[in-house]
Amino acid sequence: MDIEPGELTVGQLADRSGVAISALHFYERQSLIVSRRTSGNQRRYKRDTLRRVALIRIAQRVGIPLAEVAAILALLPGNRTPTRQDWERISECWQAELDKRILHLEQLRNDFKGCVGCGCLSLDRCALANPYDVLAAQGPGPQRLVDSSGAPCHPGSCS
Repeated sequence: MDIEPGELTVGQLADRSGVAISALHFYERQSLIVSRRTSGNQRRYKRDTLRRVALIRIAQRVGIPLAEVAAILALLPGNRTPTRQDWERISECWQAELDKRILHLEQLRNDFKGCVGCGCLSLDRCALANPYDVLAAQGPGPQRLVDSSGAPCHPGSCS
């Protein structure tokens, strides 16, 4: 069968990860995961590929583009199984971006029903929160939800 100890076939990887074989082939074409080829040209994956696929699936679920996932996965060592320290190091790379995403989601959950901060004057409340569309002078977009650098903030706390 030409399989080394600790390796998985594409079918085994698909079964264990819950990802379709076609998706695994796509991930490989995108250089998100790697395999070795047997003498019969069959794919064999190191067992740590399961963690990489799990990271890809989680990142996709929260809307992180595959290009960003690839950049993070490229930071992992290719010549050995990543250690806990390796995983901690790459998780720190996403900390600020994830915090920003969480804030955006909180804004959507908490603030969207009352006002999206755009100065549209289309809701009754806008006449109170943004009379005469004064926010238009600050520029386009949801001025009540971003600070002067464009970073997200909660309504009322933007400067």
